[in-house]
Amino acid sequence: MNKKELIARLNWFYSLELQQVDLYTAQSKHMENTYLSRTLARIAVIEQQHVDNIAAELRKRDAEPTRLGTVVAPVLGTVGGTVTGALGPKVVLKAGIALEEKAMQDYKDFILRAGDSQLFHLLWDNLIDEDLHTAWFINKLQELEYRH
Repeated sequence: MNKKELIARLNWFYSLELQQVDLYTAQSKHMENTYLSRTLARIAVIEQQHVDNIAAELRKRDAEPTRLGTVVAPVLGTVGGTVTGALGPKVVLKAGIALEEKAMQDYKDFILRAGDSQLFHLLWDNLIDEDLHTAWFINKLQELEYRH
């Protein structure tokens, strides 16, 4: 992968992670269940760490995070989080599963194509976090569906 492609992929993840921060933050504010609310807020903090780490990787490569991502991703995340949050916990969890599964697939593809040992650990760490979020969402969704 050449430098231009690498920067483009990093910016894609920067935007995705930034959107997740605002999505989970907005969703957390709509949850009546304290545990679900606090967990979504905590996941947003972890996603912010991903944003910060990816921004640092971009800067190491003499690139800046995309301005489009910096402006558009938070708006999309906030709107999506507000809408799904208003629809209730099951919708929030299902949306989280879908989003995290997409992120995991994209991270797997990037890991295979990046060919950059410096990025290897960061990408794997982010992939593992996304996998843990997915597993938590699936578990909570199963609990909600079992109760009803």
